[in-house]
Amino acid sequence: MFANYKAQFAKDLEDIKTAGMWKEVKTIAGKQGTEVEMVLRQAQDGQVQTEKVLNFCSNNYLGLAGSEEMASAAKEGINKYGFGMASVRFICGVDTVHKELEEAISKFFGAGDTILYTSCFDANTGLFETILQEGDAIFSDELNHASIIDGVRLCKAERFRYLHSNMEDLEAKLKEAGERRRKLIATDGVFSMDGDTAKLREICDLAEKYDAMVMVDDSHASGVLGTTGRGSVEGMMDRIDILTSTFGKALGGAGGGWTCGRKEIIEVLRQRSRTSLFSNSLPPMIAAAALFTLQNYDDLFRERLEVLRKNTAYFRAAMEKLGFKLGGDGKHPITPVMLMEEKLATEMAGKLFGEGMYVRGFTYPVVPKGKARIRVQLSSAHTQEQLDKAIAAFEKIGRELSVIK
Repeated sequence: MFANYKAQFAKDLEDIKTAGMWKEVKTIAGKQGTEVEMVLRQAQDGQVQTEKVLNFCSNNYLGLAGSEEMASAAKEGINKYGFGMASVRFICGVDTVHKELEEAISKFFGAGDTILYTSCFDANTGLFETILQEGDAIFSDELNHASIIDGVRLCKAERFRYLHSNMEDLEAKLKEAGERRRKLIATDGVFSMDGDTAKLREICDLAEKYDAMVMVDDSHASGVLGTTGRGSVEGMMDRIDILTSTFGKALGGAGGGWTCGRKEIIEVLRQRSRTSLFSNSLPPMIAAAALFTLQNYDDLFRERLEVLRKNTAYFRAAMEKLGFKLGGDGKHPITPVMLMEEKLATEMAGKLFGEGMYVRGFTYPVVPKGKARIRVQLSSAHTQEQLDKAIAAFEKIGRELSVIK
């Protein structure tokens, strides 16, 4: 049967390559870090050839992913709790580490209650259809993460997409929606492709004016933004109804997500959220490591924020001086180098890899057509020498490709 469709799929793949949008999944041999062993090729006898490269494309903002602290906490977790629950939570239940982690999240962020998910993607796709129904209204920033977009598609509420961080357009959409049983404004805290931060105070002001709830996905901000690392929502959790985020970035690097916020909303999710009810609980070793991160964040890891911010400011200043056009608002370590052209972004990323620097070209459909870029992500673990090597590589390839003069 597939013979009838094989040529169609082959053409789809060729079109992706021709447009410069092919996405090759790289393989790393060993731990995540600011330097990684990248697999170049694997021989038939199983031997692999690797090359050490500087890593500037990870969400490992605090350098925890390959750390001994995380490995040790995970080992203790697996020794104490085993490999997994082997069933969904409403049948077999959860382990004590899951409840301790939910309580720790609520305390860390100042939320009424928390429910764990295996990822923030699951948290988002299991949210909207659970709490919204036909006749309700949802207002979503046009640059929200794919998990929010997919979650919104699953619910029957009327959808209003507002222009990116445009408060005038959001207010117009809120007026257009009129009176509803429920209204919800959904936004990223930090927009992952651009590195800019949502206007949460203005959003909350509009929500109060038009009787709407506010939902924030703070995956790229938790542990990174705010004076104490509580994210873009720091100091505002009394105005935020729903917060989703992840342990797959700054707060560990392995995975796991959650939804926290108003106690009543979280209890409804426990009763009805399909991605919780019909999915195994978070692996206990990941839960144990995540719990360790939160319990020790203020004493062990928060001091890394200042280094992260210095690294970000240093890199951005050097790149702007060279003439590169950067995206983002400068507050977050996500630093997009805007190239606009799809093939240029792919070519430049390839040439930078040849200089020993691991970055990725971002092209459609990850970003809009004509908005191609290389997204650089800084870590507190990057050294001054590594930053300077990255800047020098960008300068060399940027001049070679006439991106800068």
